[in-house]
Amino acid sequence: MRIGIIGGSGWLGGAIAGSILDAGLINSQDLSLSYRSEPPSRFPNSFWTSDNQELADRSDVILLSVRPDDWRPLAVDAGGKLVISVMAGIRLAALSERHKTGRVVRALPNAAAEVAKSYTPWIAARDVTQDDRAVVRAIFETCGAQDEVAGESDIDYLTGLSGSGPAFPALLAAAMMRDAVAQGLPAEIARRAVNTVISGAGRLLERHDGSPDDVVQTFLGYRGTTAAAIEGMRVAGFDASVADGLSAAFKKSVSMGEAS
Repeated sequence: MRIGIIGGSGWLGGAIAGSILDAGLINSQDLSLSYRSEPPSRFPNSFWTSDNQELADRSDVILLSVRPDDWRPLAVDAGGKLVISVMAGIRLAALSERHKTGRVVRALPNAAAEVAKSYTPWIAARDVTQDDRAVVRAIFETCGAQDEVAGESDIDYLTGLSGSGPAFPALLAAAMMRDAVAQGLPAEIARRAVNTVISGAGRLLERHDGSPDDVVQTFLGYRGTTAAAIEGMRVAGFDASVADGLSAAFKKSVSMGEAS
């Protein structure tokens, strides 16, 4: 199998490429990547090109990892091959029409693909075969966890929940760090404390694999300092703010698809 990544020089495209190679899914010689200005120094044994059609012609699977605005002028004929988009908002029908193939998949990994901890929901068009689905699962399992979902509205919602996901703990961490520094803690200590809290929480949830609400309720049950903090955040509108943010991301994903 030969995989081509249009936008392989970008953050997400490069992260997926690295995960694919680290997992040994394909050999580096069977990976093609495209760039816009200068070929990066990463993946020296793979094929780099600035010609996206050349990349498509030499690949069995074509992965689109560009910004939606950069995709709109992208004229690549896939010739019926499997095309996997990791762009937010762009619909299956638009992908199929543009790239001349019915074998199209919308997927939405996130930046944690860089450390093989992404969550990737995806949906396949009608012409995608079971063998194609096996390829999609194999690619995104190298990046973390994956699920095939039922409809494009699910992908639009998950654009915010999991596609943007790593930004949200980072947003919380930034707010915590600012408060710690404002309380007089040295920035280095504040940074180490906050980053360890965030990464530790992720590992704890992963190990127990239960409901996050069960963890919250456990802390509330102790009626100590953590419960006081949770209640204070909720009174200040924490839950509503999260819901508003996810709603904004969903609406943005839908509007991006309509613009295509």
